[in-house]
Order: sequence, then structure tokens, then C-alpha cells
Amino acid sequence: MAKVKDIMTPNVLTIKASAMVSEAIGLMKENKVHALIVEPVEAEKAYGIVTEADIAYKVIAHAEDPKAFKVKDIMTKPCISVKPDMSVENVARLFQNHGIHRAPVVDEGLQGVVSVSDILRKGQWW
Repeated sequence: MAKVKDIMTPNVLTIKASAMVSEAIGLMKENKVHALIVEPVEAEKAYGIVTEADIAYKVIAHAEDPKAFKVKDIMTKPCISVKPDMSVENVARLFQNHGIHRAPVVDEGLQGVVSVSDILRKGQWW
């Protein structure tokens, strides 16, 4: 049975909650990613996530200036995270049940990120 650690993307882009949304947009465009993991403010705190959809729905759709908002204003926190040893099938069900498309992989720190695309592209389903 495939595990999250087998299909996750280990190189994860992170951003601080205090960064401007315009900076997040720049990082996403430059690195061709759809989301950034938001670093916890303190070691024991949860990770957050900011996605293209967050930016589109919470800033752009309201004709707001991305330079006027911080990531913490629009991010999802805490976000659902998964463990590297979780089965891919369990993660797919978790995504379905919560209507999410990606999650940080956390085990004593950030290990990577797993997405629906990883499940489809890297899984061995056919």
C-alpha cells in the first residue's frame, strides 16, 4: 500500500504569515505552484496554507489590492496536515471529506506537501 512519503513533494515553499499577499502571488508565479505553506509563528503552533483560490476569492474577486493584505488575513489556519506514513487511500478520503486539494506533510517539522495531483500522477492506480 502506497504511503504519503512515497508520493509527496519534498521541496516545499513556505511563507511567513506577515508577508504581503502580493509577495505570495510572486512566489507562486515564479515557482509555478498553486499554494504556499504558511510557517507557524511559534514552534508548537500549527502550519497554515494560502492557495491561489484564497487569493482569487478573498482578494481579487473583491477588487482589493494584494499589497494591502497580509497572508495571515486570507490564509487557512490551522490547516489539515498529514503524516508521511498515512496511506494514500486515507489521504484521498480525507481530502474528499474536507473538500481540500493539498496538505502539508508534518512529522517533527515540515516534510513536504501532498496534493490531489500527486495522488493522480505518482500513484500506481492503473
